[in-house]
Parts: sequence; structure tokens; C-alpha cells
Amino acid sequence: MIKSMTGYGKGEAAYAGGRIVVELRCVNHRYGEISVKLPRVLMPFENEIKKRVAEKLNRGKIDVFIQLESAAQAGVPTANLPLARGYHRALTSIREALGLEEEVDLALIASQRDVITVSAEAEAAIEEIPAELVEALEAGLARVDQMRSFEGESLRADFRKRRETLAELIARVEKRAPSVVAEYAAKLKERIQALTQESGLPEDRVALEVALLADKCDITEELVRLESHLRQFDETLERSEPVGRKLDFLLQEINREVNTIGSKANDAEIAACVVELKGELEKIREQVQNVE
Repeated sequence: MIKSMTGYGKGEAAYAGGRIVVELRCVNHRYGEISVKLPRVLMPFENEIKKRVAEKLNRGKIDVFIQLESAAQAGVPTANLPLARGYHRALTSIREALGLEEEVDLALIASQRDVITVSAEAEAAIEEIPAELVEALEAGLARVDQMRSFEGESLRADFRKRRETLAELIARVEKRAPSVVAEYAAKLKERIQALTQESGLPEDRVALEVALLADKCDITEELVRLESHLRQFDETLERSEPVGRKLDFLLQEINREVNTIGSKANDAEIAACVVELKGELEKIREQVQNVE
């Protein structure tokens, strides 16, 4: 089963102070790149998170976002009274200096930096939740995998459809190939004989030269290699491990054989098939860039 590199997943788990929410977003990338954004109190788990993600997602740019919802409820709000009095005095002196009548508002004082803080009890609770963190992460990874697998099936269906088109075009090339060699040999023989009538070259020598030159437009070997590469492509689509890189390599080899066929055959009908083949291969190559 092939898998797409594109996916999204979300997992949640409850703990004493609230909920851990893990979101994963995956997009195309040539290699595996994992980025984790998480609250400071969860930083001790960053390497473990990356390791677990890498075990499930082999390729792609993967962004992991971890949030603690309502985590502050695990702590105790504390008022910094000396600091609050200092703000009150400062604000009062400003009011008097400017001759303002309204009193200094409590809300204004409370909104100042560090006047009200949450105690470190929340962080103490966080240190005890690795199991919940893993639970949320695994749930998110499972949903990402499900989405990537679903999109992978769509990609494979598209590959099979285009593979049928490739097979039809190659069959046309194979049918035309023998005629190309025969026609080329006949034309070549006629030209050589016309040029050598006066020189008196032996007939067998002319035939040998024609055979050698005609062999240069024979595409039998290229067609055999092309079929081999396409069989490997079909087999690779059925594998369970990540196959994106191998598919990309096989497409390069297939495209190389198609180019050689076009240049050697020197035939209008085959050239038209080659153009269509290259068009289909390019569409497949674009899709393969999204395969894990």
C-alpha cells in the first residue's frame, strides 16, 4: 500500500490540569524533516516526540504542534502585592501631576506585568504526564496515517489508469518497430546501390553495410528494458514499505528509454507515441513527488 506524504491528524488526552492537544501537519519533502513546537514545560519530551513521529512517518515535512489547554488551572493565581502597590503609587503620581480627577482603576493595576502570576504547581503537574502526551501523539499519528493511506490509494488508482495508457502507447510502438527497420533498410539499400553502381561494390558488401546501419534504428533492446522497468514499477506499487524514492528512480529510467526510442526510431508515428508517453510520464512523476 503506497501512502501520500500529505496529511493532517489531531489527538487529545486529558490530565489533571486540563488537556494535551497534539496536531500534526505533513506536506511533500524530499527527505524526512520533523519540526516540533511545544510549551516550555514539555521540552524535555521533544526528542522522544521526534523519535516516535519518525517511526511512523518516514518521509515528508512534518510539523508537530502541542498545546496545553486550561493547563493554568493546575496552578494557583498569586498577587504580587509589593509590585501592585508600586504600580498604584506610580499611577497615582501621574494622575496628580496631570491634574486628573478619576481614580486609579484596579483593573489597570492588575493588568500590569507580573502583578498576578500562576504558581509553579502547573509545571509540577506537567512533569507527571508522559503517558498522556504519548496517548495524544499516537492518536494524532494514527489519524495522519489514515489520511495518508487514503490519499495513497487515490494516487495508486491514478497510476494504474495512466499505466494502462502507457501500455497502449508502447503496444503501438512495438507494432510499428519492425516496419521501421525494414523500411529504413530498404531505403538505405536503394540509396547505396544508386551511389555504388559505377564503383562495382559486391552485393554482399552492400547488404552488410545496410544491415549495420539499419541496426542503429532497431529499438528492440530499449523496448525490452522499458517493459522491465514498467514491471518493476507495477510491483513497487504493491509494496507496503515507503516506495516514493524507488518510483521516482524507475520513472527516470523509463523516461530515458523513451527518449532513446524516439531518437533511434526516426519515425513519425513512433515520434508521436513518444510525445504522448512523455506527457503521461510527466503527469505520473508529478504525482510520485507526493508518495512517501
